[in-house]
Amino acid sequence: MQSRMPLGARVVALTALLWNLFGLLVFALQVSMTSEQRAALPLDQQQINAAMPLWIYGVFGVATMAGSAGSVALLFARRWAEPMLLLSFVAIVVQMAASYALTPVWSLTGVSGLGFPLLLILVVAAVWLFARGAARRGWLR
Repeated sequence: MQSRMPLGARVVALTALLWNLFGLLVFALQVSMTSEQRAALPLDQQQINAAMPLWIYGVFGVATMAGSAGSVALLFARRWAEPMLLLSFVAIVVQMAASYALTPVWSLTGVSGLGFPLLLILVVAAVWLFARGAARRGWLR
C-alpha cells in the first residue's frame, strides 16, 4: 500500500537536493578551471591536481549527477531515487579511494585531510539509506 511521504521526509529530500546541487557546482568549477586558476592554487593542491587521473573527474561527475538526479526523484517520491543515490554513493567511494591511492593527497594532507572526504561519504551514504528506507515504507512510487 502506497503512503504519502511525510513533510519531514520531504525536507530531508530537499536538503539532499541542495547538497547535491552544491556538489554539482563544485564539479563544474573543478573541471572548468583554467591553467591560470590552477597555478594560483596552493602548491600541495597543484601537486594533487597534476597527479589526478582524468577518469577520476568522470567518476566525480557521475557521483554529483546521480546524486542530484536521485535527490530530485526522492523529492518527487519516485522509486528510481534509491538506485540513483546508490550509484552516487558507490561513485563517491571510488572517487575518494582512487584519489588517495593514485595521488599524493595522503602524503600532503595526512590524517587531517581525511575529515572532508569522510564527511562526503557519510552524507551520501545517509541520503542513500534514507531513500532505501523511504522505499521500504512505501513512500516512493
